[in-house]
Amino acid sequence: MKIFKNRTTLGILCIVISLLICFGITPLFNKTISQKTEIVRVAKEIKLGDKITKNMVQTVEVGRYNLSENVIKNKDTVIGAFATADLSVGDYILNTKISKTPEQDNAYLYRLNGEKQAISLTLKTFASGLSGKLRSGDIVSVIAPDYRKQGMTVIPPELKYVEVISVTAPSGYDANTGEVIENEDERELPTTVTLLATAEQSNILAELEADGKSHVSLVYRGDSKQAQKFISIQEEVLNKLYHSEISTESTQENEVVQ
Repeated sequence: MKIFKNRTTLGILCIVISLLICFGITPLFNKTISQKTEIVRVAKEIKLGDKITKNMVQTVEVGRYNLSENVIKNKDTVIGAFATADLSVGDYILNTKISKTPEQDNAYLYRLNGEKQAISLTLKTFASGLSGKLRSGDIVSVIAPDYRKQGMTVIPPELKYVEVISVTAPSGYDANTGEVIENEDERELPTTVTLLATAEQSNILAELEADGKSHVSLVYRGDSKQAQKFISIQEEVLNKLYHSEISTESTQENEVVQ
């Protein structure tokens, strides 16, 4: 009889626990995982160093359960910030992936994809580097005095339109950050300019660096799309000089299309 009572008590206890789970804990758990919250998500691909604009992100509603505490939920927190990593469409934006200040530590070098190279040219004099006025994104021409010992000062056809990706001070830090310096005496003057170049352009720039004679002139500064037109013209020249078979095939294809 005692054993029967113990089994009855145990059975009742199991039933109570089951009811508690079914009607207490389970609904509470379901309610927790069904709760929603708004988070900020990438709507347009963002590259390292990019300043995030309104059209690059969107606010979406997702489940709160198991959501990282680092996920940003306020769109205003993101807009105007700078990406500290590449972000793909659909990525949640974490507070560790953005910064309120530009990523100055060679961010442009992480954008190289193998098609072009970054190469630096020493600015021998203050004047040869446009008196310290060069900026990232500028389109410049590289002038070569006594080019290849020919006694003439020329702009090599390979270097008529080249993009500046950085201007560097003697300390190794970028000198074209745009940062306002109260004391002008503390401003570091640039000693090198880093250019985005093809392998062929890099070879000529290395020659000029070895000769110790070069001068940089500004061609264009402004809209990036307009700047790309100069680069496209330069690429056509390079194709004719070094890849004539590609240029010929391209011309033939255009004629066929027409």
